[in-house]
Amino acid sequence: MTSQSMTSPPVILSAHDVVMSYRATPALRGVSIQLHAGEVLAVTGPSGSGKSTLLLCLAGVLRPEAGEIYYGQTRVDTLSEADRARLRRGDFGLLFQFGQLVPELSAVENVALPLLLSGARRKEAHTAAREWLGRFGVAELAAQRPGQMSGGQQQRVAVARAMVTEPKVLFADEPTGALDTLSGEQVLAEMVRVAKEAQTAVVLVTHDATVAAYAAREIVVRDGIIEGADLADPFVRVPILEGR
Repeated sequence: MTSQSMTSPPVILSAHDVVMSYRATPALRGVSIQLHAGEVLAVTGPSGSGKSTLLLCLAGVLRPEAGEIYYGQTRVDTLSEADRARLRRGDFGLLFQFGQLVPELSAVENVALPLLLSGARRKEAHTAAREWLGRFGVAELAAQRPGQMSGGQQQRVAVARAMVTEPKVLFADEPTGALDTLSGEQVLAEMVRVAKEAQTAVVLVTHDATVAAYAAREIVVRDGIIEGADLADPFVRVPILEGR
């Protein structure tokens, strides 16, 4: 084995002693993690454990009360809202349980939207959008609006929109929670496959062990802390089933 093959991918995103509360209720109590380039990381735990709050802090949607979050050498938590929004339009992609597509827009218009907001020309944005719809097997839906699609189709379009900017990190919060088992597994398998092809790191928040099994590593958040974390080494890697 060569020295290059033994070298871990670089850390692309890290959190150090992150604290976040909602009024008097602690959500995160000093969480520290790291994410490697191209890695699929599952963040699991019961409802109300703080896992979604952690995702929103890592993605720059929420600003933590204490601690530090770094994307490469950039400290995310001290950026202005405008700069954090720019990160989410470019280097970061976000995907939620209910795809949150714009109901008045067609599939291709929904997927093209992040590119248009970043200043791309309409023709180029729509060409890229159609390509990404094709990658997720829904190219034939380009002209349809969300109300004309099934739940699984809508979520495929939402994943295409999250990936169209070719983000370095994709944040997915219960991305299959609103789908039936078969549709959910199909969407998840496609998402992980395309993310790996694009070398996009994925933070996958879920309470479902079946979904977590698509990740290469899992951490469990409970009561605002990482369960089982060694305080002397907060970046303990816990290998689980390799992504399918």
